[in-house]
Amino acid sequence: MSETFDDRPVHTWLTDMDGVLVHEQAALPGAAEFIAALERCGRRYLVLTNNSIFTPRDLRARLARSGISLPEEAIWTSALATAKFLSEQSPGGTAYVIGEAGLTSAMHDAGFVLSDEDVEFVVLGETRNYSFEAIARAIRLIGQGAKFIATNPDVTGPSAEGPLPATGSVAALITAATGIDPYYVGKPNPLMMRTALNRIEAHSESTVMIGDRMDTDVRSGLEAGMRTVLVLTGSTQSGEIMRFPYRPSLVLDGIQDVVELVEQLTPNEAEELGED
Repeated sequence: MSETFDDRPVHTWLTDMDGVLVHEQAALPGAAEFIAALERCGRRYLVLTNNSIFTPRDLRARLARSGISLPEEAIWTSALATAKFLSEQSPGGTAYVIGEAGLTSAMHDAGFVLSDEDVEFVVLGETRNYSFEAIARAIRLIGQGAKFIATNPDVTGPSAEGPLPATGSVAALITAATGIDPYYVGKPNPLMMRTALNRIEAHSESTVMIGDRMDTDVRSGLEAGMRTVLVLTGSTQSGEIMRFPYRPSLVLDGIQDVVELVEQLTPNEAEELGED
């Protein structure tokens, strides 16, 4: 381990959800044990997802059904990150939102007024059923000067029948019609990582990011100044790593291999007292 991952104490952990903890709503080996180890060691953590469809409460229930128990406060979505970002840019602003409950509720909670005319922002998220009418309205509003925001750049999402068009694909359609590129808040934008770090009062130097994708998880973790762990249970396979101009701090077969790492890198009581 010393050749690929330094032994500085790790106080906080961020982890992607799909491909790391679960696959198609089934828990991956070691996922429940990983969360239990974090709780047992008293480590602060967040589970991240670019999926903007579901609220944290929905996701907590879905994870619980797969055998992974954690509080909804430990879940950070691209919808929450987007709402937080916009609330800091324009407190109490107006927005036209294309998305489902995860995004609309986050925007409401952030103090935004949702409307379909005279808005400051068009906010695009993921939905199971994109409406041509809604997309056409978004195009018109952007043409009238609304700023274009999207929760994440993922072009496809998984389904039982195969890939489905996701936020990035629909954003490309709107861009083609308007000539305006969206500002993406979710991974690989390190902004999502930094808002997650702030949420749990963490520092990048003592935080590790775990993910299954080189192009989003590892890249955003690296750009936010964190050590990164790539697990090979999701999108990126071992033979693909060399294609990228950057490297994760450590490559492991799956989240089950991180459980020992959590306990190994947990500071002892004397170290924590020294930190204060």
